[in-house]
Amino acid sequence: MTCIGPRLPAPSQLPALAGLLLACFGAPASAQAPAASAYPSKPIRIVVSATPGGGVDTSSRIVGQGFTERWGQPVLIENRPGGGGAVAGDIVARAAPDGYTLKTISIGHSVLPSTHRNLSYDPERDLVPVSVMVNGPNVLVVHPSLPVKSVKELVALARAKPGELLYASSGNVGPPHMATELFQMLAGIRLVHVPYKGTGPGMADLVAGRVSMTFASVISVRQHVEAGRLRLLATSGAKRSASIPDVPTMAEAGVPGYAVDVWYGLFAPAATPRDILQVLNGEIARILNQPAVRAKLAAQGLEPVAEPLDQTAAYIRAETAKWARVVKAAKITVD
Repeated sequence: MTCIGPRLPAPSQLPALAGLLLACFGAPASAQAPAASAYPSKPIRIVVSATPGGGVDTSSRIVGQGFTERWGQPVLIENRPGGGGAVAGDIVARAAPDGYTLKTISIGHSVLPSTHRNLSYDPERDLVPVSVMVNGPNVLVVHPSLPVKSVKELVALARAKPGELLYASSGNVGPPHMATELFQMLAGIRLVHVPYKGTGPGMADLVAGRVSMTFASVISVRQHVEAGRLRLLATSGAKRSASIPDVPTMAEAGVPGYAVDVWYGLFAPAATPRDILQVLNGEIARILNQPAVRAKLAAQGLEPVAEPLDQTAAYIRAETAKWARVVKAAKITVD
């Protein structure tokens, strides 16, 4: 169809002219955006920034199954670990902003802007938070040979032996590493970082007494604590964990201002229409508040969060600012 500018039409010709212009130039942007009422009409892909089995993967699969049960559309889980979440982030940042390609990641999303200077995308500009799905607060554990039974005693020992106590992490700028950096910064102590390739090897060395302490998930340390192979001192979160309510938070145990919630969130390409984001956000809240789902999460040491979009965005901004301060104080760089 060729569009030619006509002479001034008569009033009776205006509806036809409007239809001609719409055909030539297309509908307005708002009309072209995917309608939330028609979403989803095809499979959804969730790119997971971690290997199968951990909290990020578990929460992704629980939410994905809920999507399928609700909408009847398959949800494809694609595990793409690497770069602290940057590999998955690059894939989703480049995807069409239509709600059909999403990403799940842990707190690494808020750490990446400060630690990775050469990212192929901007985590804050190119991705938008859909929901912080769950929180899995870590716990601080020490080897029982360490002569401490509280966080205050650990801080006193670390101050008496600066640079002598070794702590394990699952890798550079991972949650245990960042949690310990914040601990050092607020407590005024100096520990030695021993990064491992994953939680398993670090946990093995901690149980063997080759390192003194670590932050780890409740599920990964529970059997060792119950067997007396590790000593549990505190939880890392802003509030006590529902799975271990008698264990104090780090702030309660003597480190004021300390709070590290190891959250797992869902993100979308930044230009995804807000009505699609609203649909996803509301459905996640519905899924995670089901009693059976809450019980499944609790068995993994996870707690549902699922706040509205604006609260989620504000929380992510605050997390990013917090970790930027920690990274700067600790002089952490990756590339």
